[in-house]
Formats: sequence, structure tokens, C-alpha cells
Amino acid sequence: MSLGPVDTTATLEAFADTVVPGEKRHARDHAIAGATGGPGAVQAGAIDMLRLPELGLGPLMPALAGLLCTEATRYALGRGKVLLPSRPAFVALDFGDRTRLTAQLTGPDAVDRQVWVLLALFASIAFDNAAHLHTVKALEQRHPGLAWLRFPAPDADGLWRFPTYSYGKRLAREHPHTTAGGHPA
Repeated sequence: MSLGPVDTTATLEAFADTVVPGEKRHARDHAIAGATGGPGAVQAGAIDMLRLPELGLGPLMPALAGLLCTEATRYALGRGKVLLPSRPAFVALDFGDRTRLTAQLTGPDAVDRQVWVLLALFASIAFDNAAHLHTVKALEQRHPGLAWLRFPAPDADGLWRFPTYSYGKRLAREHPHTTAGGHPA
């Protein structure tokens, strides 16, 4: 099953929202379940990331969304649940059912596990590090995931330096040939 552009986007947004939940964008938002407050993968640009030409997933998105809806229909039928026909099947599931289905799809015995794990990974990294954007630009634009995680701004010269060590202690001595810019010689 292949879906049209609107249903494809809604379905993949619902999947991304299941992986990294966020708040609804508006009252009639069905793709985002609103399971938590604050931004999630959708607000952080998960769909933009999937559309990156470098990934090559853009042409596959309708088929992936269709496969996800087929799995959602199978899941619902197996549990005697009725899905609203006005929404793509995965979008029509409530958040708990989306979560349980996603756990099944990404489980160790799932046939297409790698596909769903990869999509989940892209949703996560869109939120956690704005991988689809240049970091400085993402910070300037107040990327929701980076802002939520309080990702630090670079120093005035555009480089990141950390005066205190992230583990609270120095893990290794600096190599003697490291340049002033922090690069190995």
C-alpha cells in the first residue's frame, strides 16, 4: 500500500512522535498524540530529515508509510479495534497502541526490524542533535530539540570548548602536537 503525500507525512509524523513524543501543534492534530509537553521529534524536523536527498529515503516514504499502515491495520484487527477510516491506520491508533506496535516492529524477532529501527533512529537524532541542520544555524533558529536539551552555544569564534569536563574529570592528557584550534597535528 502506498499513501498520498498528506497521509504519508501524517503517518511518519505519528511514528516519529511515538519514538520522541511531543505536544500537539493544534487541537485537531491527529499525527501528534500529545503524550507529553514540550517539543518532540516532529517539532524538531524528523520529516525534514527523512527528506534529505543525502539519505535517499524521500522516494521510499510513501511505501514506508503504507507498510506502517498495513501493520497498524493488522495490529488493530488482531485486537478487535475499529480504526477511523478518515485517518491513516497508524495515525488512527491511540498513543498506547502506537507504542505497543512500535515495540513489536522494533523487537528482536521482527521481520522488518532494521527498517523501523532506522526510522526510529532518524526521529531520535532529528531531536537530539538536529543532524539535518548545521549546528550553529540550528542554534540560531532555536531548534526545539537542542533548546529542550539546553545544548550550549559555541564560543564567539564559532568553536565549542568545554571549560569543565563532561565526566567531571579529565579523561586523558592533551596530545603534545594538538594545535591551538584543538586539532591533531
